[in-house]
Amino acid sequence: MIWRLADWLDHQTGIRRLLHTALDEPIPGGASLAYVFGSGLLFLFISQVVTGVFLALYYVPSADHAHTTVAYIVKEVSSGSFVRSVHVYGSSAIIIVLLLHIAQTILFGSYKGHRHLLWLSGCVLFALMLAMAFTGYLLPWDQKAYFATAVSTNIFVLPVVGPWIKAFVRGGNELGTLTISRFFVAHVFVLPALIFALVAMHVYLFRRAGAAGPPVPRRSAAESFYPRQLIMDIAFAAMLVLALGALAHWIPAELGPEANAADTHFLPRPEWYYVPIFQWLKYWPGDRAVVGIFVIPTIVAVLFAALPFMDRGTERRPWRRPWSVGACAALMIALVTLGVRSREEDRSDPAVATQLDAQRDAVRAFMAEAFEPQQSAGSLRVANASLAAVANPLAARGQKVFGEQSCDVCHGPDGHGSDSGPSLVGAAARHTEGELSRIIKMPTQKMSDSGMQPLDITDDDLAALTAYVSGLK
Repeated sequence: MIWRLADWLDHQTGIRRLLHTALDEPIPGGASLAYVFGSGLLFLFISQVVTGVFLALYYVPSADHAHTTVAYIVKEVSSGSFVRSVHVYGSSAIIIVLLLHIAQTILFGSYKGHRHLLWLSGCVLFALMLAMAFTGYLLPWDQKAYFATAVSTNIFVLPVVGPWIKAFVRGGNELGTLTISRFFVAHVFVLPALIFALVAMHVYLFRRAGAAGPPVPRRSAAESFYPRQLIMDIAFAAMLVLALGALAHWIPAELGPEANAADTHFLPRPEWYYVPIFQWLKYWPGDRAVVGIFVIPTIVAVLFAALPFMDRGTERRPWRRPWSVGACAALMIALVTLGVRSREEDRSDPAVATQLDAQRDAVRAFMAEAFEPQQSAGSLRVANASLAAVANPLAARGQKVFGEQSCDVCHGPDGHGSDSGPSLVGAAARHTEGELSRIIKMPTQKMSDSGMQPLDITDDDLAALTAYVSGLK
């Protein structure tokens, strides 16, 4: 019956011929681990689509609800933090595997021959993947996402059309609900559709041109894709699954406090793959920005895309192609150098380092807090500090001490933080009451460096203040 069912399916779909075409592709020189990156990229993209669909089931693309829904996914939904972490780490994995795939292609000279369109389609896919990472970065609507996107959308400095492009991307002059909506549509509908179409074209062009094989011809004859290369591709995909799963389980992706446009102290820093570009922009202030942001990157991109048209010889051995291989290696070294330089500058400036540490502490504090449902239709949440204080007389007294000691100047009137100080919400989850009392009366060195002063109050007032801070939820 199984064979009869298989015959029926083959008669209806021609699946045997399809499998024969897909699995019997000849690979010059035989199977190799150097050829697993293309299949790995396809697997990662499918993984991003699947996890993205689950995240979209809960996500609301508006400035009022975006952060709350992501916080709900992370803190309340079963396995929500794991799925989101796989999605977040998957975006970085795509960039890494994509760079390895490009490096292998250039090193092997696989763009030579009748593969011009294959190379160009790969370049377009590279740009689309970067655009996917860019549009997805804003969607959590936390401080890091908001300010990093604000900086990145300011790069449209072209005369005449620059302001129009910026307004179109943002949906106005400022970041808001229209910005999230446009980024969401691009990230979930437009870019994936384009990527699916380009992937189909890329695979078709690859199969039409055939595998390039190693740069130095081997004595062994061509080998079919099945079974050895298929097994290698599956093993590489399994390794990616284990790596993403381990990272998502042991180091879950973090979510920071909700975006606050009035925070003038926040220092935006992009994801690691955009850090070199972030550093590059620092060297082109004022009127020179057009040259550094548009002219030079455009020239580099055009030269990169035109590589198979310029390097038209038949020689594929990398040591016989010093100009093409050397130029691409120099570009990669320059990007790594810019990234390292950016990190060094952040660490060498005490004020910047202190602010970045404070931002990381704010992220950890928010992650330690329990999920707080949004109770109003607007973007502001209902403060529960006063209600909690009324229910606890000691905390009510502590609320008065909080104001008398001017703690609200830095930490906000309800302890939810301000531009000058971090939120105290969830402090009880990180410290015992004894630890809180000691910290309040004698701050740590790190807190003192941030401006917090020791409090000279009675033991009764200290107990009341500790009760109030512990009750902040």
